[in-house]
Amino acid sequence: MNRAFQVLMGLADPVLISLGKGRYYKETSGLMLDVGGYMKALEYACGVEAEVVGKPSPEFFRSALRELGVEAHQAVMIGDDIVGDVGGAQRPSDEHHPEVKADGYVDNLAEAVDLLLLHADK
Repeated sequence: MNRAFQVLMGLADPVLISLGKGRYYKETSGLMLDVGGYMKALEYACGVEAEVVGKPSPEFFRSALRELGVEAHQAVMIGDDIVGDVGGAQRPSDEHHPEVKADGYVDNLAEAVDLLLLHADK
């Protein structure tokens, strides 16, 4: 972290790019600090604002839709992070909600597939 700080401070016009801004994630061994904590520390220390190019950036999801050749209303986002996965994938009109809300919850990917197949014709 200190080396990243030194590099940024040594630049005339520093740019900080982050692949996400997650706070933590869960491993089998327990909770792990995600990239967001490091990003926020560098933002604060260097006085710069990071550009998030991964989740939950809406552009990250729009680029995936373009690559797949589908519209947002034709896609379903399945993820394990309510803010990073679901929040970034929601339609622009959903961004004004005070809290991110998922359309459904499942315990595993098999249940998600079953739910998608159940509603595929709707």
